Amino acid sequence: MPRPTGTQATRPVYLKLRDEIVAAILTGTFREGELLPSVRSFAAEHGANPLTVAKAYQQFQDDGLIAVRRGIGVELLPGARRRLLEQERAQFLAEDWPAIRQRMELLELDAGRLATAAN
Repeated sequence: MPRPTGTQATRPVYLKLRDEIVAAILTGTFREGELLPSVRSFAAEHGANPLTVAKAYQQFQDDGLIAVRRGIGVELLPGARRRLLEQERAQFLAEDWPAIRQRMELLELDAGRLATAAN
């Protein structure tokens, strides 16, 4: 999931690619039990080095969200979306929300005003 603009510029490329994969999983573009794009095809599609994509995939494998099936591909494991959603929510609340809340207070914005502005 893309991070706020200020931090996005300083994030390593593999984490930016990871954010894109996270968003694809959470939106259902990548579904549990299905194969993710190969490292090479994902790299070509995003103009990235295959080793950088492999590093992003490795993080998902370390987290137990994907499994590499030799000769078949990389499978998104059952329960991965739920676990990823929980992780991303916790990260948002711990890392992103405090700065957003502080900015809202500075601008004298409340949740009701944001809800009506979004529509």
